[in-house]
Amino acid sequence: MATTSLWHIKGRLKDLIDYVENPKKTVSDHSMQDFFQTFSYVKNPQKTGNGEYVSAINCLKEIALQQMILTKQQYQKADGYIAWHGYQSFRPGEVSPELCHEIGLKLAREMWGDKYQIIVTTHLDKEHLHNHFCFNSVSFLDGKKYNYSKSEQKRLRDVSDRLCREYGLSVIERPKKAPSRELYLDEKGGKPTRYNIYLEDLKEAINGSRTVEAMEKYLIRKGYEVDFSGRHWRMKLPQYSHYTRLDTIDERLTPDFIRSRLGAYARYGNRQAKITYSPYMPEEYKNAWEPKQKTTGILALYYYWCYQLGILPKGTDYKPTSPFMKEELRKMDEITAQLRYLVENNIVTISDLYADRDKNQSEMDRLIDYRRHLQNKIRRALPAEKERLRDEKQDVTEQIMEIRKRLKCVKGIEERSVRIDERMNDLYENEQKAKENKYSRVDEIEQRKD
Repeated sequence: MATTSLWHIKGRLKDLIDYVENPKKTVSDHSMQDFFQTFSYVKNPQKTGNGEYVSAINCLKEIALQQMILTKQQYQKADGYIAWHGYQSFRPGEVSPELCHEIGLKLAREMWGDKYQIIVTTHLDKEHLHNHFCFNSVSFLDGKKYNYSKSEQKRLRDVSDRLCREYGLSVIERPKKAPSRELYLDEKGGKPTRYNIYLEDLKEAINGSRTVEAMEKYLIRKGYEVDFSGRHWRMKLPQYSHYTRLDTIDERLTPDFIRSRLGAYARYGNRQAKITYSPYMPEEYKNAWEPKQKTTGILALYYYWCYQLGILPKGTDYKPTSPFMKEELRKMDEITAQLRYLVENNIVTISDLYADRDKNQSEMDRLIDYRRHLQNKIRRALPAEKERLRDEKQDVTEQIMEIRKRLKCVKGIEERSVRIDERMNDLYENEQKAKENKYSRVDEIEQRKD
């Protein structure tokens, strides 16, 4: 069984030339790191069996990058999609390194070998062996750029499947869309994701409800919008525009299966969903957030949020029960870093945050101007002086990168503070609706008694 994927790398020919002249320098376009790293496997063969599983098609692997640059210069196609990078991954234990590399080479030759310069590497550092393909976006034959259309995507999958069958390997018969890499890493790391939050609450609702109507009320109390009217039952949280089918979350969750499993832990009546709040929050933070008001005390708001999420205090056993908040735990590391930034820089209010942002922006503008000045000096400098100026420029670039990280953190804090208010407002509205429903049921019972 092999899975395949392909994506473009956008950049400029100048970045390629600069990299060839000085590979240790910082690349200005971070999206091109994959492209450069693929070529570094030739020099740094830790993942490729001491370079044994690195091959080139239509070029020499030692100077593949230089040859690709010459092709681009020959046809004067320097910008846009500068290269394509893809992989072919096999099931753990299904192929040997030699067979994996052999299949990868056949796939690359059949797909792109008639027109493009390609590097094929086989990685042995994971449990699942996999091939990487990196090829020039410009054809050495006619100068045309590669177009990755839906038909090409299907051809890539079909060729890979055919080769797998020829070698007696398994094939995915009914492929499903793979989750994003961010979602995959979160699930692998045990962090809450939308689907596993949905699944957890669904299990609670099914086990604690004796009827479909009670299950529906349970999920609504949690904050979900549900639609059990059609053949495929659906649910979603209000912040999302599209419903999610229950049989997408788990293929077993069909209406018939759910009905057969209702009430596993509801022997004496339906259970009601409960929303709990952190009991560990200090008094000074309990009033940091107010409904329908934008919070200006940004540090207090972050402390409030961290307690509600169970991030603080350290070692707490509290876990949020609301799906509005549980999903935010995916970003726990980011929230913690932002809180640390606020404390270290003594930022208490939103005004302090804006002042810090302006200070960092001014410093970055100054450094960018100075780096531009250094670049002009490098062009005119003698060879002996160029190396010193390049080192100085590298130091300035590192300072700029550090300030960019700070500005990114400040922007994240500003955006998250708005999102915290929105999430808490959603939770507040959900609580108010639950109370109104409770009072209306009480009134209905009293009217029946009368």
